[in-house]
Amino acid sequence: MRTLCLLAATLSLAACGQSDPSPGPDDVTAGETEALAEAAEMFEARPEPTASAAVPAKAAAQAE
Repeated sequence: MRTLCLLAATLSLAACGQSDPSPGPDDVTAGETEALAEAAEMFEARPEPTASAAVPAKAAAQAE
């Protein structure tokens, strides 16, 4: 039983990682800033939509 408790305590401590430092002046942590930068890169890397993709099918049918 004692071994089981020690194992549980060890695993609990091992699961704890380093937390982000306190937020900067904009209340955004370093991890959040990195995630936002990655999201912006993915958004900018997307191809531009074509003209046919920009008009929903229902709106196109009503226009005729």
